Parts: sequence; C-alpha cells; structure tokens
Amino acid sequence: MIKYAMLYADIFIKLAEERIHYAVTGGIALVLHGVVRFTADLDLIVDLAEDNLKRFVKVMGDLGYRPKQPVPADDLCSPEARLRWANEKHMVVFSFYHPGKPINLVDVFITEQLSFPIVEKELVWFEAGNVKIPVVSIAHLKQLKQIAGRPQDIADIEILKELEGEKNKP
Repeated sequence: MIKYAMLYADIFIKLAEERIHYAVTGGIALVLHGVVRFTADLDLIVDLAEDNLKRFVKVMGDLGYRPKQPVPADDLCSPEARLRWANEKHMVVFSFYHPGKPINLVDVFITEQLSFPIVEKELVWFEAGNVKIPVVSIAHLKQLKQIAGRPQDIADIEILKELEGEKNKP
C-alpha cells in the first residue's frame, strides 16, 4: 500500500526538509490506512499560516508543479483570494499539476475544514524507506469525508468503520 503513495515521494521529502506543516488526506490517506482503492491525486491539508503556505508554494514550484487554475501559485497564500475563490467560484481545493508527470495532481484545501492544530496532534505517520508521510487519523478522515458528503465519501466512511471494527477485534 505504501508504494502507491510513493508517486509523490519527491513532494514528501521536500516538504519534510522545509518543515512544512501538512497532512495527507483523501484517497491516498484511505489507501495508507488499509483501504483498497484507486486514486491518482494527492489531497493535502496544509496549515494555512502565511509563512507555511509561502514555503509550500515554493516547494511545489521548485519541484516543477504549476497551478491548474489560471492564477499565480502565490495567490494561494492570500486569505482574501482563498475566501473569494470559495465564495464566488465554490472552489474547495487549489490544484497543482506537473507537466512531466501527467498522472500527478496535488489538491490543497483552501479553507480549514478542520482546525489544523487539532489534525496535527493526531497525525498517523507512515514510513517508506527514508520517507515519512503525515496522514490524517481515521477519525479525522471520517469527519472530512462527512463534511464533503459526496456519495463516494459516504461509502468511504462505511469502509473506514468496517476497518476500525477489524482493527479492534482481538
């Protein structure tokens, strides 16, 4: 399962080097927690503090990622821009793509779905070789899926409940 997340090893390594506060969520988080599922995009919750976001945007640019939206990546650092996108465009994530890696797509939540300090306290760390990957807890993943509320998210919640039940069996 962990090999699946390694499509993004360069990102995980660089984010760790730059001490970016973030957590993996979405489909890859499900896979890392043990759910069999296919997804190619990397969903991230990034601490929305301006300094953290500026460093995150720099890392993405340094690695060759570009905004999918027709706006400068630095606009992600502006609370006003994020609020405008959410209110006027009903935008939920800011997406980065890599021209040389067509399957790689990174989605960053533009609003705080859950308080990042709370999410950060309960991170689950996965490791592959020298790469440590911070992932939202199953409890927080279920909360985030509930907030999203799409049919796939509701189905994911049920799978996570089953997974928790199996982990709690003697």
